[in-house]
Amino acid sequence: STSMKPRSGQFLFKWSAPLNVLHGKKILHRDLKSANVFLSRQSHARLGDLNVSKVAKKGLLYTQTGTPYYASPEVWQDKPYDSKSDIWSMGCVLYEMCALKPPFRANDMNGLYKRVLKGHYPPIDPKHYSKSLQSVIASMLCVDANLRPSS
Repeated sequence: STSMKPRSGQFLFKWSAPLNVLHGKKILHRDLKSANVFLSRQSHARLGDLNVSKVAKKGLLYTQTGTPYYASPEVWQDKPYDSKSDIWSMGCVLYEMCALKPPFRANDMNGLYKRVLKGHYPPIDPKHYSKSLQSVIASMLCVDANLRPSS
């Protein structure tokens, strides 16, 4: 809803806490998407649907899981991935909260694959969102996982 739009940046900080707890225990969510993020009446964030989450015993995972619109480039390429893949997905959700649509869209899976690997997406509305929020989203949606922030 449009009433959520101005609070998107505040939400990021509330949502990063539960993700940080998971990552601190070496658990990757692996299916972060808007349908798996819940807000209480007090605006507390909860992460749901941990059915595909996995403990990363040696730091990297290889299994492809999750929802294609939120999947990181490394998952699309069947490369090893770590918690930075969840950061990408979190960036997709934050973008979606602002733009009311996912950052990467296409008519078919091949088109979606190409868009994700290029990392190009329409900017969020600068009239409604600060440059710092735009910068946070850009850092989370960096194609190079090593350049993404940590939880």
